[in-house]
Amino acid sequence: MQKTRRGLGIFRKAEPGISPDAGERAYTYVKAAGIIGKSFVGRRVSALYNIERLSELDRLVFPYSSRDLPGKELLADLEARIEKRAVDSIIAVVKSYKTPPEFFVLLIRGWEYEDLKNTLIALSNTEPVKPAFTDLQSFGTVNFSAWPDISAMLQGTEFEYLLKMMDKGNVSLQTELDRHYYTSLWEALIKLKARDRQASERILAEEIALRNVAWALRLRTYYQMKADEVRSHLVDINAVFRGRRHSLAEDALSSLEFPLDNRQAWQDWKRVGFLNPETPEEWRADPRYFQNTAGRYLYRMARRSFRTNPSSLDSVYCFIKIKQFEEDILMSCTEGLGMGMPGRDIVSVLGVEP
Repeated sequence: MQKTRRGLGIFRKAEPGISPDAGERAYTYVKAAGIIGKSFVGRRVSALYNIERLSELDRLVFPYSSRDLPGKELLADLEARIEKRAVDSIIAVVKSYKTPPEFFVLLIRGWEYEDLKNTLIALSNTEPVKPAFTDLQSFGTVNFSAWPDISAMLQGTEFEYLLKMMDKGNVSLQTELDRHYYTSLWEALIKLKARDRQASERILAEEIALRNVAWALRLRTYYQMKADEVRSHLVDINAVFRGRRHSLAEDALSSLEFPLDNRQAWQDWKRVGFLNPETPEEWRADPRYFQNTAGRYLYRMARRSFRTNPSSLDSVYCFIKIKQFEEDILMSCTEGLGMGMPGRDIVSVLGVEP
């Protein structure tokens, strides 16, 4: 997929005072609810139980456009179409607004941030193959088609300052992009009227806090970083709840006190329920387990809140989180089927409940 257009086009950032009217809100909610009804979440997850081959998953998800390709080719092609399906659905809903709120624009551009991370890492490692990137239509800003000319890719975007950081290493680049993205996302959220962000504020705060913990676990596990170094890589955003200001890096900072090989030491920690359970073998904190558990938790929060206040912007935020989780489920199924696992086992490992 080639991105030829740059800038936000007609989808410019909304002014803080601009808010969608009642008609736009109602239409957008109905559209989002219709898409959720056809998504593989909730009860429809059970449709994945009896899938045993990639071709069967292809026909299930894309009944009118499945493809007859060899196994390895189908796997890569199917993953690309699953991602496009999620992005296109979200863009279709956000486009229902004449002037999409900046918060939703940034949520869509979350894919761009991840693609930019992968691109910068590939350039830093002098990898010859151009990384894949997501077509965000007119929401994209980075000129990925200019690969491998990083200056041309970032020219005129908010990311030009990264050109001075190319020698800082992959971890620093990832940290900088995460910090930039989540800070911008949080600032855009709190510009919305309070009645439009009650659920969004809770869920996004939890996402940032849990992402910080997962990142801290990864840095300690895979990079053997010490606590002092890990602290410098966290996204430290101050949020106000019940009149009290607290840091969304607080849980990650407290996790640095505990050893990675002794689960009993974590027993009184706030997020202990997200850790992998004890095993007869030697226990080690598993960042992937923590991240998957956090993903399910955030998905359940979004599902519960989606229909709570249909007229608020919260409903569209929850829709976006649900579609992102569905993408994760289908991507995991693709990977599992590619390794010969049956659908029922994959869903069981994911811990997804109908």
